Amino acid sequence: MLSNTCKYALRALIYLAKFSKEEKMIGIKKISEDLKLSSPFLGKILQNLVKQKLLVSTKGPNGGFALAKPASEITLWDIVTKVDGEEFFTNCLIRLEPCRTHDPSKPLCPVHSQYDSLRNEIGQFYHGTTLAIVGKDIEKYEDLVKL
Repeated sequence: MLSNTCKYALRALIYLAKFSKEEKMIGIKKISEDLKLSSPFLGKILQNLVKQKLLVSTKGPNGGFALAKPASEITLWDIVTKVDGEEFFTNCLIRLEPCRTHDPSKPLCPVHSQYDSLRNEIGQFYHGTTLAIVGKDIEKYEDLVKL
């Protein structure tokens, strides 16, 4: 499962993909109010995303955050791996370690073969889904989906 930090990062980046422009950054207060998230916690997440080069930020009265590159170039994979690491895509469902560290002399976990194919499909989804795609999908359900 994704951590809450990662879910908040995804929500914030989807929000910024939809509402920020290169010449118009959005302040932390506005983002946290609209997303109903704690401003200090969200600020830490967004600063980490700046360090990871997914966001840019400026200080001052017109400061705020914006995407570091076009929404069509940022995938869900990029976000999840920068926030939670690749463990979401590599860890065993039952054991607490990546399947690639499995000792071949021991049996795999009981759900390995079923989960491995599902995990590959999930990875393909995250690799192939950009913020631009999510943004377009959200527009279809604006009355149902509240960022």
